[in-house]
Amino acid sequence: MLGVATNRSSKVIRVFVPLLGGRRRLFCAKPSQRHVFSSRSYSTWSDMAEEAKKLAGYAAVNNHVKNNYVVGVGSGSTIVYAVDRLAERVQQENLKIVCVPTSFQARQLILKHGLPLSDLDRHPELDVAIDGADEVDSSLTLIKGGGGCLTQEKIVADCARHFIVIADYRKDSKCLGQQWKKGIPVEVIPMAYVPIGRDITRRFGGEVVLRMGVSKAGPVVTDNSNFILDWKFEKVHNWKEVNMAIKMIPGVVETGLFIDMAERVYFGMQDGTVRIRDPPIH
Repeated sequence: MLGVATNRSSKVIRVFVPLLGGRRRLFCAKPSQRHVFSSRSYSTWSDMAEEAKKLAGYAAVNNHVKNNYVVGVGSGSTIVYAVDRLAERVQQENLKIVCVPTSFQARQLILKHGLPLSDLDRHPELDVAIDGADEVDSSLTLIKGGGGCLTQEKIVADCARHFIVIADYRKDSKCLGQQWKKGIPVEVIPMAYVPIGRDITRRFGGEVVLRMGVSKAGPVVTDNSNFILDWKFEKVHNWKEVNMAIKMIPGVVETGLFIDMAERVYFGMQDGTVRIRDPPIH
């Protein structure tokens, strides 16, 4: 089990990594180095990516979840490991938490682990929300919504005092579009998907496609009974301006651009380290 602790006063990040025989090795790094060091071996690239997700998820839960916290639980493959760690800490530390899901998937994960389930009606203010991302750029602008839950994810993140993102090394980019090639998701009212798509391409270029279901006929339908358009942009834009302009189009529910929302991102890396990225200081 990986343990990560940040000592703000000494500006040192401490990480305990399990070794054979039950021993643990302590690695230290200054936050400016943005790395936590360990050593691991992998049999496949898939194993490496999954271990990277686990490292990021465990680090975020270890560092940002405290007793009596209300926790927003995100969606996607990386969040599975964060919920695993939440359940471990509840069992091992008798941690008292309440979980608010961002999707049907998140709700099922919470119930599977026997964690207390709530919602924004009962807990409209969250202590922390932990979620994944499809891509993160150098300024912590995110693309989210690859799993179709962007609207609920943004609502829950906005209700949290702290929004923490977890991802593997494949999601780390200097600018959006460098790694993620599937475009920016836009949740829309079904009757408006054609005019919205035409409006986006006319104003910003690129290509807009209606996301189609897998193992089902027809388009993907969100938890809110809406459609998703994926805008495959051709160049880097001023994302704050673009996000606002798209949201002003009648029929648009929400975009997958998360701007100035993430407080910190944990990247699990290929070499078994955890890289931390904070927003740039202007």
